[in-house]
Amino acid sequence: MTEQKSTPERPLDRDWWRGAVIYQIYPRSFQDHNGDGVGDLVGITERLDYVADLGVDAIWLSPFFTSPMKDFGYDVSNYRDVDPIFGTLGDFDRLLEKAHSRGLKVIIDQVISHTSDKHPWFAESRQNRTNPRHDWYMWADPNPDGTPPNNWLSIFGGSAWTWDSRRMQYYMHNFLTSQPDLNFHNPDVQDAVLGDMRFWLERGVDGFRLDTVNFYFASLGLESNPVVKPEDFNASTAPAVNPYNFQEHLYDKSRPENLAFLTRIRSLLDEYPGRTSVGEIGDSQHQLEVMAQYTSGTDKLHMAYTFDYLGGAFDPGHFRKSIDLTEKDAPNGWICLAFSNHDVVRHVSRWMSHGDREAFGKLTASMLLTMRGSVCLYQGEELGLTEAELAFEDLVDPYGIEFWPQFKGRDGCRTPMVWQSSAHLGGFSTAPRAWLPVPGDHLLKAPDLQEKQNDSLLHHYRATLKFRREHQALVKGTIKTLDAPNGVLMFTRSTDGETLLCAFNMTGGPIVVRLPDGLGVRGIDAPGSVAAPVGDGDIELPAFGSFIGAVL
Repeated sequence: MTEQKSTPERPLDRDWWRGAVIYQIYPRSFQDHNGDGVGDLVGITERLDYVADLGVDAIWLSPFFTSPMKDFGYDVSNYRDVDPIFGTLGDFDRLLEKAHSRGLKVIIDQVISHTSDKHPWFAESRQNRTNPRHDWYMWADPNPDGTPPNNWLSIFGGSAWTWDSRRMQYYMHNFLTSQPDLNFHNPDVQDAVLGDMRFWLERGVDGFRLDTVNFYFASLGLESNPVVKPEDFNASTAPAVNPYNFQEHLYDKSRPENLAFLTRIRSLLDEYPGRTSVGEIGDSQHQLEVMAQYTSGTDKLHMAYTFDYLGGAFDPGHFRKSIDLTEKDAPNGWICLAFSNHDVVRHVSRWMSHGDREAFGKLTASMLLTMRGSVCLYQGEELGLTEAELAFEDLVDPYGIEFWPQFKGRDGCRTPMVWQSSAHLGGFSTAPRAWLPVPGDHLLKAPDLQEKQNDSLLHHYRATLKFRREHQALVKGTIKTLDAPNGVLMFTRSTDGETLLCAFNMTGGPIVVRLPDGLGVRGIDAPGSVAAPVGDGDIELPAFGSFIGAVL
């Protein structure tokens, strides 16, 4: 067990998370040490030097807990142990120690809105209606005609209710039928979950990423959700082919009762100085409102991320609107920004189907690392990895199998990390086959090749992360969007004594940007930036070009 403590040379920064850059690791796909084709904790430990050398502040580990793996670890059957696929608690402790020795904080997933149906809590709860844990999950009687109690839907398809013959009742599940939802209206459930979180805090973790943090409570009134208004329809939380999008989810998530429980989580974290929390908010109609509620003040979550930039159009209008709405609706909150993660199509493919993906990758890196908020980078993003095109027979994600072919699921962003261009499976594993195929085009982006190219995307990420650390305006400063020509996103970042102007050409053609009247800038050697204009001249941005300079 290991814990980072303050020393006379290095005082503890309790606010380290604000503006931090967090590198997300999907354990199944990072590095396989034992040769079974699946990544593991020892493999991650072996690759931590690479992560530290990027210049990030922390790592976030997707779930590695004991699980039947129906949803690849997001169905937990024991919150206090490591699944044998990934290793042991001792392996985790060694990973934590190595990360801390390299100056990396460690954030781990907490998937507590639901458990696996193999969890002992559910095995007991489903036996009858009188056992000690009979109300630890969301159980409900059928309608008189035997149908489910309301119209709530599962994100993974179909009704959110499954019949259980032992109790002659339905249980609720927002995801797979094998992922029953806990009943957080029961204080004993809250206590049990907080106890499991304390287990990892005592082990020395630096914080939690809270999966589906707005899904913890559902209305005990079991009211049916209304139809979403046509003007409010969007597919940011679920793919467009999913009928889940047809409802406005007023009663099955984002309930006001959740706020009191979040204060309990914060109180627990505050017992361990320097710990943090980042919540995942999935609510297509109310996500900024929920984020503001969940992160404002000092008694709930430290930060949260929405799906604004994990979907949506790649155009300045969408970005400016999202930035301005965040500043307007959540002025005292703190957002965690991400363009890619384990749930969405990798952003290089999602936003750019063809063209100069190298230039596009550098542009999006510069944008992400200069916008206001903390940042999550997803493994392989720094290499420019694209979404893998997989055959149906290679799919393992139940989400993709259900909605194929219009929605191909999440396997395409979860393929194994590549390390060496000419090695078997890119150096990920010595097994004959990995749990998912390694795309051939990913091998051409392996780190061993990019290390040799001074202008590679990997070097650009490293340089931009270093530049970010050197300018507090980018880490914790304010943001203000500015009018700009069509195709350009422009804003300032400001803190005491420094204001930076950032302009990004989000198109595939050159654009000339006229500086606002009375505004002068100078170059500050920002990675990838064009030269500063002379005097009050124009900024000439090439296709996918950027300018970052200091305001005089």
